[in-house]
Amino acid sequence: MTFDHVTLDHFLPVIFMSLMGFAMLVYVILDGYDLGVGLLLPRASDDEKDMMISSIGPFWDANETWLVLGVGILLIAFPKAYGVVLTALYLPVTAMLCGLILRGVAFEFRVKGKAHHKQLWNHAFFGGSLLASMAQGWMLGRYITGLAPDTAFLVFAALVALALPAAYVLLGASWLILKTEGALQIKALHWARMAWPAVAVGMLLISLATPWVSVTVRERWFTLPAFFVLLPIPLSTVAALFELAFCLRGERSASHASHIPIMLSAYIMMMGFFGLAYSIYPFVVMDRITLWQAAAAPASLKFILVGVAVTVPMIGAYTIFAYRTFSGKATKLHYG
Repeated sequence: MTFDHVTLDHFLPVIFMSLMGFAMLVYVILDGYDLGVGLLLPRASDDEKDMMISSIGPFWDANETWLVLGVGILLIAFPKAYGVVLTALYLPVTAMLCGLILRGVAFEFRVKGKAHHKQLWNHAFFGGSLLASMAQGWMLGRYITGLAPDTAFLVFAALVALALPAAYVLLGASWLILKTEGALQIKALHWARMAWPAVAVGMLLISLATPWVSVTVRERWFTLPAFFVLLPIPLSTVAALFELAFCLRGERSASHASHIPIMLSAYIMMMGFFGLAYSIYPFVVMDRITLWQAAAAPASLKFILVGVAVTVPMIGAYTIFAYRTFSGKATKLHYG
């Protein structure tokens, strides 16, 4: 009994960290594509803008539920880390929330507003998407480097702040390839081709810079035998990037296999997440606070686990239900 009790207490922080990581990964992929659609909005005609908004309409607010879940787990399961992270990232978190609020307001007002105001709300939707994307990239860069106030780390965070919107654009264009037809699908194919080099170069630079700015990451990746064990992650990512480039070459392949680009784009993001997760573990704040140092009391975690065991499957079931219900090509936007 004692051994089992100690073992459970030891693994509870790992369970909650895994759940938090899963929630953030799902958020980045799902909300990433609709942020990407928002970033692509200025490149489309008025009718195409309506179709683009229609393609994300049933999903975009539900996608953000995963962000709430991830931050909620950080707050209740790792309160010490929550205080450190949110204190250091107060301004970019505020900027992200302002961007998400602006997107929500613009989404509703472009429907109900007068025709001559519609362009204003389109710009607001784009601006909110850009602000939220860049703020998330900045926070990710600062988080990877342990929130340390070093000039090189700030440059690294700026690099990630530019790279993440490009990845979102690739996800958004891939989503439009899946959900649209005709001229808009062809445009989406072109947008994906334009975003691909930025994503490839961004991932390369970040992969090189991360071990440079973090001794911990460098030691974890470039020691034997870990280097050979981890090699499939970068190799499969490179393979997926080139496979995606091949799929984006022709209009015919996109129309007949429109699901492939979004699947490959999501896989690339997932591999990046796995690499990051391995680099960070067992820290909640890199080189400063471990899972066990940041975790709430075991009794509290056990109580919270009951709620999470109910909440997470419900959110997952709702997400699956929404995507199944609104599967297929997007239809023309109708205002009731």
